[in-house]
Amino acid sequence: LQEDLEEKLFGQHVASRVILKAVTGFMNSENPKKPLVLSLHGWTGTGKNFAQLQQWIKGNVTNCPRSMFIFDEMDKMHPGLIDGIKPYLDFYERLDGVSYRQAIFIFLSNAGGEKIVQVALDFWTSGREREEIELKDLEMALSLSVFNNKNSGFWHTSLIDKNLVDFFVPFLPLEFKHVVQCGLAEMAAKGLTPDAAVVDHMARDMNYFPKDERVFSMQGCKVISSRLDFYID
Repeated sequence: LQEDLEEKLFGQHVASRVILKAVTGFMNSENPKKPLVLSLHGWTGTGKNFAQLQQWIKGNVTNCPRSMFIFDEMDKMHPGLIDGIKPYLDFYERLDGVSYRQAIFIFLSNAGGEKIVQVALDFWTSGREREEIELKDLEMALSLSVFNNKNSGFWHTSLIDKNLVDFFVPFLPLEFKHVVQCGLAEMAAKGLTPDAAVVDHMARDMNYFPKDERVFSMQGCKVISSRLDFYID
C-alpha cells in the first residue's frame, strides 16, 4: 500500500502516514478494545475516495474475521442520524451476541475542508514547507469544526463527544505540481505515453486560489481524466 500511496495519492503526506500506521497497528492487534474509526476530511478531488486505499483495507479485513464499513458524503447526512451506530463503535465486548471490536469504520466528508485549507494557506503565507504540516496542526481544529457544523453529519454527535473517532484524517488541497502528477499518472492509466507538455498545458488552464497567487487547485484531481481527453490530440 505504501508504494501505491506514494505513486498515486499525491500531496497527502499527513493522510498517508496516519492511515498506514493506524490500520497496520490495528490489524496487528489480535484483541482490540474497540473498532478502528477513521474520519477522512478534505475538499473534493483530494483523494479521500482513493480506490486503492479502500481496496487495501478491504483486502486485509476480509482475510481475517473482520468487516469494513464506509460512510460516504457524511456532510449530506441528516444531523444526529450517525448517532444510531454509536453502540457499534463503542467499547462493548458484544452487542446482541456479536463483537464489532475487529471492524473498521471509515467516514468520508467534505466538511472541515475550509479549516484544512486555512492551515495550508497559513503555512504557505509564512513561507513554511507543506511537508512541515503535521496531524497535530489540524486534528483538534478539524474535530471541533465538524462537531459545531450542522451540515457536517457530525453536529454535536456523541461519536466525537465520547472520543470514539480514533483519527480525523486531513486531506490537504492540491498544488499545481500535484495536479501535474495526477495528469501524468492518468495518461499512463489510459495506456498513453505520459506527455509533460500536454499535462502542463491542462494543469495551467485549471482554476486555482487565492486568485492572484494561484496556489491551490479548486478541483484537485477529480476532473483530470475528462480534462485530459480535451487536450490530447
